[in-house]
Amino acid sequence: MSSAGGGYPSDLTDEQWALVEPLLPPARVGPKGGRREKHPRRQIVDAIFYVVRTGCAWRQLPKDFAPWPTVYWYFTWWHDDGTVERIHDALRGKVREADGRSTEPSAGLIDSQSVRTADTVPASTRGFDAGKKVKGRKRFIVTDTLGLLLAVHVVAANIQDRDGARRALLWTRLDQPGVRKIWADQGFAGRLVDWTSQILGRELEIVRKDPDQHGFQVQPKRWAVERTLCATRRSVCIPG
Repeated sequence: MSSAGGGYPSDLTDEQWALVEPLLPPARVGPKGGRREKHPRRQIVDAIFYVVRTGCAWRQLPKDFAPWPTVYWYFTWWHDDGTVERIHDALRGKVREADGRSTEPSAGLIDSQSVRTADTVPASTRGFDAGKKVKGRKRFIVTDTLGLLLAVHVVAANIQDRDGARRALLWTRLDQPGVRKIWADQGFAGRLVDWTSQILGRELEIVRKDPDQHGFQVQPKRWAVERTLCATRRSVCIPG
């Protein structure tokens, strides 16, 4: 069985559940009160993680989880009311503290990655990245210097980095006001640097390759965001 028994690799451990459980909102009840939730919250969270890690359709959830409509209802509730984001931010803060850093970051990294999409993805949200020879979507991420996510924005793959990055940078400015400086690669050079300074009041510093560099080399200041992109390529995003 799943949930507390740890039946699937995606299930939370007891230690992880102890961190997540207090961050979940209280049960919803009507004006006259209500009955206790039928399914354990831990089983609901494990089911959501199962979908994320395996990429299965909601309807394909194993039968030992709660019914898929119930799991999806919880997912949309917690997504729409900001619970997912609050849990993410709280856990990021704990990781930073464990690394001897302050909870809130003061610097960040930005990068993009073009990924192929299935034919079922609407054509209006797909594009062709001529440089990477990829037809699909492009995701922009901003991380702290440990590679922990601060902002994500997804566009069609044909959008240039200097254009698609603006919203991710704006969200970082609004949600993480302590971030004063962000490092980026040469694809973000040009007018985006001026826009970041003039509109957001933040510094976007371009990390340029050594002129004598041949082949791939880890870039100073940027290796953490590149590692995060490599990790997200192996993960699965929930549609919608």
